[in-house]
Amino acid sequence: MASVLSLPEPLQRFLSKFPLHTYSPIQVISRCPSQKPTLWIAPPRTTAVDQAFNSDILSTDVECLKWQAYIALRGLTNITVRWDISPEGGIDGRLPCLHTPVFGDVSSELLAPRSIPGWVNGQVGGGNDPLNGYSDEILKDESHAWVSLLEGVVHAALTLSEPPRPALSQLFLTAIAGGRALATTLSPPPAPLTGLSSVLPPYGANITLSSIKGQYAEAITSLSERLGTDHWFLGSEHPTALDALAFAYLHCLLYSMDSTRIEVTRRVNLVAWERRVRTQVEAAFTVA
Repeated sequence: MASVLSLPEPLQRFLSKFPLHTYSPIQVISRCPSQKPTLWIAPPRTTAVDQAFNSDILSTDVECLKWQAYIALRGLTNITVRWDISPEGGIDGRLPCLHTPVFGDVSSELLAPRSIPGWVNGQVGGGNDPLNGYSDEILKDESHAWVSLLEGVVHAALTLSEPPRPALSQLFLTAIAGGRALATTLSPPPAPLTGLSSVLPPYGANITLSSIKGQYAEAITSLSERLGTDHWFLGSEHPTALDALAFAYLHCLLYSMDSTRIEVTRRVNLVAWERRVRTQVEAAFTVA
């Protein structure tokens, strides 16, 4: 078998001119090791943060804000944030990421969002609760429905209400999503990406804000009615992951420049709840 896999003599002589060398790994020693947990986030509304009041320290990206709220509502404080790292610098090319500090011989780590709950549980405990903070199994199951509502129609309304992207990036996104035709941008128009004259079948749908406005209004109404006068959603004694998610969407909607914010401002209990939770979340973070 070895003779079958052996290389011909001429090829061996050729490859011998390019020997493969291996080197031992280089230990990277940071001159400024991380002393506090640091959450990498997308930028806030303004980078001119008032250190005295931690104003505008919350990310404008709902995914980053969700994890800011999750960390704060679990009771952690003195967490730093930084927004000078592009998404490409994060794990899987996404933000947020959590950079853990160095403790003794334990080196720092860069954690993706999926690893943040485990890290938080290691700091404050509570990772063994099968109900995830809800009062019973029925409410735990109900929480899944509210998560789907927030990450579904509410997320779509928030995304569609955001300012348009730069022309070049919008060009590619609409081509993928089946939105505005490329023919309106390029002249002469390119060959169709999908359809009868393409090797790809037609796909995608052009969803507009007006087409889901009714569903979005119903979602906000339902959210307001379910919260009522409770301290936390679903009547939980302590904040849960649902509260972190709800705060992220309500905050982004309230600070949106689009008319979608009106549906939230009409619900006094949602506005008051967002303001109370915002104070707690802002207090948990400082600028790196």
